[in-house]
Amino acid sequence: SNLQPWPKGHATRTTLTVQTVQQAQKTVTQNTTIQDICPPPVLSRLTRHQVAAGQTVGSIANQYNLEEATLLRLNPTLSRQSMPVGQEILIPPFNGILVNVPLNATWQDLADAYGVRAAVLFELNGCKKPSKQAFIPGLNSLGIGIPTATRETPTVDRYTGLTNYPLPTVARIGLDYGWRQDAGEEEKKFHAGVDLLAQEGTQVVATDSGIVAYAGPQDTYGNLVVINHEGGRQTRYAHLNRTTVSPGQKINVGQLLGTVGTTGNPDIDQAHLHFEVRLNSPGGWAAQDPKLHLKITP
Repeated sequence: SNLQPWPKGHATRTTLTVQTVQQAQKTVTQNTTIQDICPPPVLSRLTRHQVAAGQTVGSIANQYNLEEATLLRLNPTLSRQSMPVGQEILIPPFNGILVNVPLNATWQDLADAYGVRAAVLFELNGCKKPSKQAFIPGLNSLGIGIPTATRETPTVDRYTGLTNYPLPTVARIGLDYGWRQDAGEEEKKFHAGVDLLAQEGTQVVATDSGIVAYAGPQDTYGNLVVINHEGGRQTRYAHLNRTTVSPGQKINVGQLLGTVGTTGNPDIDQAHLHFEVRLNSPGGWAAQDPKLHLKITP
């Protein structure tokens, strides 16, 4: 909801290579922690590489699975012709560019300019308002696409949506997924899930099988359960009155996770389940519209 690190500020995937996305999906394990929900800003995750004899822009880019253009744009003093031994260069965690942000520009302004969802920019840059510089992810920002020669045949994904609904009956949506602007407020806010109206004490169940990555209190989420599923997907169940599962526990479809409550800092006054669906990406867990994943919708 709020423009805060917590609770809910990610969006959909950005333009990345097939290989990078596949590698990211392979990293989903039961060891995922709640800190992954809003990752540290990309600019705080830059590493330094000291150029060794014989290295080129291309060889260093290959070493870090990046495009040459990423290194050249992030390190203006670099050139393909000259690579002084011992020089330190900055290495980002994935492809993209560093841009100077115009005065008073919003994430939506940058999204319109670079073709990357505003909510993706929001979380990759620390879940806060734009500052003087911002990292714009993806290959499109570099002015290049995915070369045909580097495309790989993706693993067949037979996913057709979540198996189950998170509540015993289909519920009305009290607050939908997406950007909104509250009356009397200048700032737009991003809501990364749907608030499903239900009475306190209503049972909350798993929408698919998986492994509990987190269960317990978490700031404005209140009592929260996070489940990692196959295919690099994740579901989150927030503001629970109580939880009935533990981290690392294997979960079956329809298994009880807890009950609807009002813990944390809900965005609406009516009792509800805040439900999110996220996809693992190199930049973190990117929120998607849960309505796209639920086979039964109001």
